[in-house]
Amino acid sequence: MIYEKAPQYSLRNQSRSLPLQRRQTVVVSIEREVKLRLPVHTLGGIVCFGNVACSPFLMGFCAENGVGLSFLTEQGRFLARVQGPVSGNVLLRRQQYRLADDQAFSAGMARMFLLGKIANSRTVLQRAMRDHGDKDHMDAARIGKAIQRLTSYLDTLEKDNDLDVVRGFEGDAAHIYFSVFDQLIVSQKDDFVFAERNRRPPLDNVNCLLSFIYTLLVHDIRSSLESVGLDPAVGFLHRDRPGRPGLALDIMEEFRPFLADRLALSLINLKQVQAKGFNKMDSGAVLMNDETRKTVLISYQERKKEEIYHPFIDEKVSVGMLFYVQALLLARYFRGDIDGYPPFIWK
Repeated sequence: MIYEKAPQYSLRNQSRSLPLQRRQTVVVSIEREVKLRLPVHTLGGIVCFGNVACSPFLMGFCAENGVGLSFLTEQGRFLARVQGPVSGNVLLRRQQYRLADDQAFSAGMARMFLLGKIANSRTVLQRAMRDHGDKDHMDAARIGKAIQRLTSYLDTLEKDNDLDVVRGFEGDAAHIYFSVFDQLIVSQKDDFVFAERNRRPPLDNVNCLLSFIYTLLVHDIRSSLESVGLDPAVGFLHRDRPGRPGLALDIMEEFRPFLADRLALSLINLKQVQAKGFNKMDSGAVLMNDETRKTVLISYQERKKEEIYHPFIDEKVSVGMLFYVQALLLARYFRGDIDGYPPFIWK
């Protein structure tokens, strides 16, 4: 992740006149002073926040090496993405398009994505009860009721329902989960109050934090889908809309609770972010300041380095590799190599 407000901030790749080893690096400089060199093989993607200049050679270099390059405003609103030739077999993408046009298949896929989201949302609540359920400020009864309702939705998802019904389940389950999300904030409660999910723009500190992490998450998932040859724009739960990465948003549902929401809660509860790091604009929108944004970026990258057991492949992988694993499993399902798509369910 690359962020800097200064207009003199730039990225480029090493001159072709240099030895090969030094040419295979991305160079970060400020005011023409080199601050960082990163070997391209260590990068999964580059996200530029604010006024960041990238040389045309860097853009081509990233495209050649499969490194996604995205440009966002300082507040995290998506602006543009540089992408090289689409990878993968064209037959895979054509199969994806055919399957997305099948309403019954789309409903089945939507159930799988939603199964992962609801199961992981329930686990987030269960872990909060285990870790903080005896605290006076936590309404254990409310959280327990929410857990029961999410469990009932998991049972309902076992039945065949059409796509509109499944999408209705998604909205209801999200409402149940977020109705008790404020209970999971056990520190700085006066400064981080969560009443409901809001965005475009976020109207409070918690929603600002969540939206920013979701932006990072969808970038990584989109890059993973492209790396296996799938089209991130053609989804099943999230239907086609110009400019929307529907399939990336589908898979992101599995990771919102497990990765993004837990990271936001940790940053707040451990006081790694504080109220002074957020500013409310005249429009009502809440924005992070530079220092807080950098703290979140670093924490997100560190979380991705942690290892976790993946129940389907029966291996330990880094959290950052989970996106690629799920994209690969989805591609294998579309090809007919496996019998179904297994959503990532956190235990």
